[in-house]
This record gives sequence, C-alpha cells and structure tokens, in this order.
Amino acid sequence: MKFSWSKAAPLVIAATSIGSPLTAQETAAEIVDRIDQMWRGESSRAAMEMTVVTEHWTRTIEMTAVSLGSTHSLIRILAPRRDAGTATLKVDNDIWNYLPRVDRTIKIPSSMMGSSWMGSHMTNDDLVKESRIIEDYDIDVSFSGVRDGTDVWEFTLTPKEEAAVIWGSIVEEVRKDDLMPTWVRYFDERGDLVRTLTFDDYRTMGGRLIPAHMTMIPIDKPEESTSFRYNELEFGIGVEESFFSLRRLRSER
Repeated sequence: MKFSWSKAAPLVIAATSIGSPLTAQETAAEIVDRIDQMWRGESSRAAMEMTVVTEHWTRTIEMTAVSLGSTHSLIRILAPRRDAGTATLKVDNDIWNYLPRVDRTIKIPSSMMGSSWMGSHMTNDDLVKESRIIEDYDIDVSFSGVRDGTDVWEFTLTPKEEAAVIWGSIVEEVRKDDLMPTWVRYFDERGDLVRTLTFDDYRTMGGRLIPAHMTMIPIDKPEESTSFRYNELEFGIGVEESFFSLRRLRSER
C-alpha cells in the first residue's frame, strides 16, 4: 500500500524531466523512489476502502490515513462497526496498534512486521514501511520496450547486503509516458514468486495522477485477494509531528 504512506517531486515534473533512455542506476532509483512516495507526499490525508476476499469470507473495511513523510503515519478503521476505532500508529521505527474493544495499546515488535494486517494479504510492513525502497534495494533496469502495446520499463530490486527486508527480490513494471506502475511482483529468497500487486483506475487525486485501485494476490491462493481503493486523497495538509501520539492513537478524532 508496498502500501506506503518524504518529500518527493510531483510526478508531472518527473515525467517531463526524463526524456531519454535510462543509462544510470541513479536514474532508475529516482523513478522507483518517486513511485514509492506517490501516495505520500510531504504530508497527506486519505480515505480508502480495503476489500479482503478469502476462501471462507469477504469483507470491506473503510479507513482513513494521515502521514508525514515516511516517518509518521496514523491509520484508523471506520467500518465495519466491530472494527471501528482500531488504529495503527507509526513514529520512526516504532509501531503500535490500538484495539478499542479491549481498550488496549500494543507495541508491534519487528518480528511481526511480516504478519497480516487486519486479516488481509497485506503485512504490517506494507502498511507502515520502516524505510524507503531506495535505501534497502539496489535497482536495475531488467527490461525496456513495448509490452501489450504499452512502452514500459521493468525494474528489478535486489536487497542490499545490510538491508533487513523480507523479500529476496522485487520486480516492478512502470509505464514510460506517465511513470505509472502497472504491477509489482514479490519473490522470496529462493526466487519463488510469492505475491503480485496490480494497479488500475488511474486518475488525478490531490493534484497528481495515481492508480486509485490496487489488488494484491497471493500466489499460493490465487482465488484470494486484498484490494485497496482510494476515495479521497490530499497532500500538503500541514500536519505536525505532535499529531502522531499515543493519545491520538486512542482518540476517535
């Protein structure tokens, strides 16, 4: 959502400033970083829906998210009623969940970053990234050309030796004309494909073009999925670091 919520140049600037073929890894990294920061901006507020489909049930969760760069974020569940008020707070490298039904705040250890969030196919790491992709991965162009009638780049992301990440590699396809991602594939350390994230419904929200809908599909359960749809998104909301507090985590406002 990596679902992520850093200061980034507007995508329109990125699109007009890259007019020649990629020749340096730094350029590839710049593009991947802009995409990584696409939904966040310096600060942002979003309203969205998450729909989880499993073998036994389907449910839709409504939520809001507020972020400040890549270091602070607060996600709050609005519906369904039994989950309303449940919230996730990230401040730097610390993450907490608030469970209103038992009025309890739980700090999430790093060992649980790969665990499912709200019963979805997304992980805690997807929802509240600990760092930017370019800090953890070396990025190379693995394909450049036309696929299915669209001119695209394919980037392969390989973890840096010191990076504490859960993926063996990540492969991402990006449209050249507007720098919109089309899909991301996540591989384990053995090189086996684990899950695929696809993007669609490209529209302008908050003054920038984004994919307003994305779907995560686990390879071992292809009939299941988790999808996110952005209903509202604004940037530059002027939120301060003091907003992201344990008191706010427990608050309904």
